[in-house]
Amino acid sequence: MDSAGAPALHDNEPHQNDIAQRLNWLRAGVLGANDGIVSVAAIVVGVAGVNTASGPILIAGTAGLVGGAISMALGEYVSVSSQKDSQEALIEKERRELQEQPEEELEELAAIYHGKGLSADTALTVAKELTAHDALGAHLSAELNIDETDIVSPWHAALASAVAFLAGAILPMLAILLPPQNIRVPLTFAAVLVALAATGALGAWIGGGSKSRAAVRVVLGGALALAATYSVGNLLGASGVL
Repeated sequence: MDSAGAPALHDNEPHQNDIAQRLNWLRAGVLGANDGIVSVAAIVVGVAGVNTASGPILIAGTAGLVGGAISMALGEYVSVSSQKDSQEALIEKERRELQEQPEEELEELAAIYHGKGLSADTALTVAKELTAHDALGAHLSAELNIDETDIVSPWHAALASAVAFLAGAILPMLAILLPPQNIRVPLTFAAVLVALAATGALGAWIGGGSKSRAAVRVVLGGALALAATYSVGNLLGASGVL
């Protein structure tokens, strides 16, 4: 306990909200990297189905890498901006209600804690003490599960999404450009599927699911995407269209 008699938090121990926040960001990063791997791998393998020369593959892969990263960042920015606007609107609504009807808000907060199992008297005492300490924070936490100091940033989310996509997209680019032409496609298939198995298992570990099942799902989906795009490229090349 601290000098005031309240139990002290240990600075070196993570707490639940911090852990959940970090795991959510990590999981989003893994999914973004997974998208980068599959998207760019499908493009370069599709081009390689027509021509295994470095020039066309580099051009197509770079276009896919840049376009995909921008698309991911833009989509994340729009999505998180909407979430941020919603959170800010709810906070402003709660702040206004506390100013206009404080007694009703106190009763509402007490009712919430009473509904969680506290006696009516204890719930009212808790509500009064929390209100005296930080009325807005207490209501946001109890009613909406929102922390006023933890509003999501659209710019941070967009940057993280773009970086994760780029990190994943680099692998298939290197796998298909560095080896000799005669082994580029099979080596890219192998490298991409191994990477997808790793990202699938990591995503499942973060979410607490089955790592093997998730890895198999991601690998099967990635293999299907690669086979489909390579087949299309091969058919177009054989037909003389390209």
